[in-house]
Amino acid sequence: MKLRERVHNILEGTDNHFSCFFPCNSGLSSSILKLFFSGVKVSKNQSSTIQEIPKDAIIVYATKHKSKFDYLFYHTRYKLYGLPYPEIGFDYKVILWQPVARIFKILLAHLDFFFKNMALPDPYNSGYIKNKLLNGSAGFLSIVEKKGFYRRFVKAKTDPVQYLIEMQKSINRPIYIVPQLLFFGKNPHRSQPTIIDILFGPEDKPGKIRRLATLFKNPGKVFVETSQPVNLMHFLENPQNQGQNIEQQSLFLRRNLLVQFNRHRQSITGPVLKSSEELKESILTNERFQHFMENHSKSRHIPLREVRKNADAYLDEIAAKYSPGLIKIAEVVVGWFLRTMFEDVIVNTDDLARIKTMSQKGPLILIPNHKSHIDYLILSYLLYQNNMPCPHIAAGKNLSFWPMGPLFRGAGAFFIRRTFRGAVLYSKVFSEYINKLIQEGFNIEFFIEGGRSRTGKLIMPKLGLLSILLDTYKNKSCEDMIFVPIYIGYDRVLEENEYLNELEGGQKKQENFLQVIKARKFLKNRYGKIYIQFHDPISLNDLLSQYDSSLNDMKSKEKNAFCRNLGHRVINSINSVTVVTSYGLVASAILNCPAKKFSYEALKANVETYMKYLHAQDARLADTLVQDHGHAVRHALDAYVQSKFIELIPKEKESLHLETEYVINESKRPGLEYYKNNCISFFIPAAFTAIEILKMDAFQFSASDLHSGYAFIQEFFKNEFAYDINLTPEYFVRKSIKTFIDDAMLVPHQTLPDTYNLTSTGFRKLKLYSNFLKTYFESYLIVLNFLMQNPKNAINAKERLKKIEASGNRMYKSREIERKEALSKVTYQNAIDFFTTHSVKGSDDDEKIDYYADILQKYMNHL
Repeated sequence: MKLRERVHNILEGTDNHFSCFFPCNSGLSSSILKLFFSGVKVSKNQSSTIQEIPKDAIIVYATKHKSKFDYLFYHTRYKLYGLPYPEIGFDYKVILWQPVARIFKILLAHLDFFFKNMALPDPYNSGYIKNKLLNGSAGFLSIVEKKGFYRRFVKAKTDPVQYLIEMQKSINRPIYIVPQLLFFGKNPHRSQPTIIDILFGPEDKPGKIRRLATLFKNPGKVFVETSQPVNLMHFLENPQNQGQNIEQQSLFLRRNLLVQFNRHRQSITGPVLKSSEELKESILTNERFQHFMENHSKSRHIPLREVRKNADAYLDEIAAKYSPGLIKIAEVVVGWFLRTMFEDVIVNTDDLARIKTMSQKGPLILIPNHKSHIDYLILSYLLYQNNMPCPHIAAGKNLSFWPMGPLFRGAGAFFIRRTFRGAVLYSKVFSEYINKLIQEGFNIEFFIEGGRSRTGKLIMPKLGLLSILLDTYKNKSCEDMIFVPIYIGYDRVLEENEYLNELEGGQKKQENFLQVIKARKFLKNRYGKIYIQFHDPISLNDLLSQYDSSLNDMKSKEKNAFCRNLGHRVINSINSVTVVTSYGLVASAILNCPAKKFSYEALKANVETYMKYLHAQDARLADTLVQDHGHAVRHALDAYVQSKFIELIPKEKESLHLETEYVINESKRPGLEYYKNNCISFFIPAAFTAIEILKMDAFQFSASDLHSGYAFIQEFFKNEFAYDINLTPEYFVRKSIKTFIDDAMLVPHQTLPDTYNLTSTGFRKLKLYSNFLKTYFESYLIVLNFLMQNPKNAINAKERLKKIEASGNRMYKSREIERKEALSKVTYQNAIDFFTTHSVKGSDDDEKIDYYADILQKYMNHL
C-alpha cells in the first residue's frame, strides 16, 4: 500500500512522462552531448533564418530521414546558441539520454497507465504534444522513416504531419515547419557508389560508423543548413489546398517538404555525379541528336560513321571531367594564393544566401564580368567555401593547354571555341552538351563579355552561349533558369602590363605552361582587395511572364530581340552593383583634371565632387572609401607614384614651402585609363548631360533642349556604354540636373520653368564630368579620319585595323589628338562597327562623313 502511494505521489502533478520529451537539463547527458557535437558548424546565416520566425509562432524542426543523432544534435547545439531547441520528438523515443529519475518516471507512468487502461499511453491522443507545443516547446519531425508509411497506411497510427495540420486548424497561432539538413561532406552523390558508400552509407545518409568517424576525425566537414520555413497557416490558406481533405493536404505537404529537402541538398552538393562515359553516351544517343546526325550525314554526303566519330571527338574536346577530389585540393591552393596576393575578399554573404535559395527553383546561370584570370578561380572558391557546388565554367579553348587543361576540366571547366563559323556539327554537339548539363541540374558560369576586358569597362554582350541556354530552356530541360549577374573587381589587376601592351598594338600572348611558370613573379606583390557583388537573380519564368509570351511562341526575330535585351539587362545589372574603389576614383580625378600638373589638394577637391555624385546615385563604394576616403585617396595616389603612373615634380629651393605637385607619366596614361574605366558606368549619364550643357555655349538653358542631343550621343556611343532601354533620355537628364543642383553647379531660374542657370563653379565641374568622354571622342575621330581618306572595301578588316592604329599614332605625334589612351584597338573596333552600321564605310560616303565630322568637332571644341 505504501509503495502504491509513493508511486502515485511521484506521478501526480507531473505530465512529463513520455520518452518523446527530452528536457532542457538532462544532467551528465547534456555535458556529454555538448562536447560530442562541439565541432559541428552552425553559421550565423543559418541561425538568422530561425531568428526571423515570429515570436508567437510554434516551431517544429523537420529532417528528411529519421535519426536520433539529428534530434540530439539540434537539441544540444540550438540550446547552446539561444535558439528555440526541440524538446518534443514526433515518434521519437529518447530513453538512454534521459536523466535517471525521468527514466523511472516514464517507466512507472507507463505501467500505471497500462494497468488502468490495458493500453500504453499515446502522446498524441492525450493532448500532451499539443499542450507542450502551445506552452513554448519546439518540436522535431522526420518526414521519412523505415516503417513510417506502413504504420500510417496499414496500422492507421497517427500521422505527425496530419496531426500538425489538424492542430493548425484549431489555433490562431502559426505553426512553422523548419526543414533542417545536416551535411557530413559536400561531395555530390555518385550514380555508381563507392565501396565506402556501400559499406557505411553515402554522405547524404551515412550509417552510424561513418557519422562517428567523420565527427571524431574531421568535425569541420559537418555543417548545418536551414531551408526556407513553411508557414502552415499560409499553406492551408492557399486556394489550391483549401478544397482538399486533410489526408490529401498532409500528403501534399509531405511531398512538398521532400522536394524542398532534395532541392536544398542539391543546391549544396550539386546533382548526381555521373561518369564522363555515362554522360557522353546519353548525349550522343539521344533521339534529337541521332536525327540531326542522320540529316547531317545525308546533306553533307559524309558517312554516318564518320559523323559519329567526329561528334565523339568534339565532345572530348568540349566536356569537363568534374572531380570532387581535385576541387578539394584546388580549394586549399586557391585559398593560399588569395591570402598571399590579396589583402581581403569583400563579399555580401546575405546576397549569396539569397542566391543559394533561388538555386532550388532551377539551375543557376552565373554571369560575372571578366577582368582577370582570377575571376573563375575566386568565384568557384567563394561558392565552395559557402557550401554551394562549383559550377561548370565556359572557358576559351586557349586554356586547354597541358597541364592546366586537365586540371581546369577536373575543376568544372568545359572548353569552347572562339567562333562556331562553318562548324555545324561542332555547334550542335556543344548545344547538346549544354542541354545535358542543364537537364542534370548543374550550375553554369560564363562570361558574357566573351573575354577579359582590356579597357577596364564592360564589353558589350556576346550572345551566342546565352542563346543556346535559352534554346535549352525552350527544350524543357529545366523548370526555370536563374540568371545571376555578378561583379568581380580588384584594386589592382595582375594582368595590368599585359593589357596595356595589347591596347597599344601589341599581340596577345598565347597561354601556355611557360606563362604559368613565369606567373610566380606575381606572388611577390600585393594587389589590394577583391570585391564581389551579386545582383538580384533574374528568373527566366518571371521575365517571360512580363512579355506575355513563351519562347516557343516567339518567332526567330522576337527570340533574338529577347536574347539581346536579356544580354544588355545583365550588363546593366553588373554595372549597377559595381564597386567604386579609391584607385578608380583617383584615376578619374587625375585624367579629367584640365591642368597638366596638379596638387594633392586639387586632386582631393575633384574626388570630393565625384564622391557627392556617387552618394546621390547610391553607388556601392569600397569599404576603404566609406571608412576614411581621405586616407584611401592618399594610399591610391602613393601607389600610382610607386607604379610610375604619375611623377612628383621636383621642387626648387625657393619653392620648398609650396604644395607638392604631380604630373602624369604620358606613357602610363592608358594604365590610369583602365582604372578610370572601372567606375565610368556611374558617371556616363552625368557626362552626357554635362557635354550637352557645355555644347549649348550659354549660362542659361532649358532642360528640354538637351534631350535630343543626349539621345544622339547615347546612340553614338552605344558600343561603349550599355544603358537601360526602358529609361528615356529625359529621365537621365532630369536625374543628372537634380544632382548638379544639389552640388551648386546649377540654379533653377526663379520664373522660367524647366530653365537653369550655370554657376561659375558649375562650369568647372561640368568639365570634370564631360572629360570622361574625351578619350572616346578622340578614338572615334581617328577612325573617321581614316575612313575619310580610304575608299570602302579597299582593305580587309585585319589590315584596316592596323592602318587605323598607324594613323592614330601619327595624329597623336602631330598633336591632332591629346590623349595617348585614345590609341586603343578595342575602341577603334567599336567605332568601326558604329560607322559601318550607320552607312559610313569609306571615303565614298562623303555626306555622312561630313555630318559626323562636324558633330565630332562641335563636341571636341567643348572638351
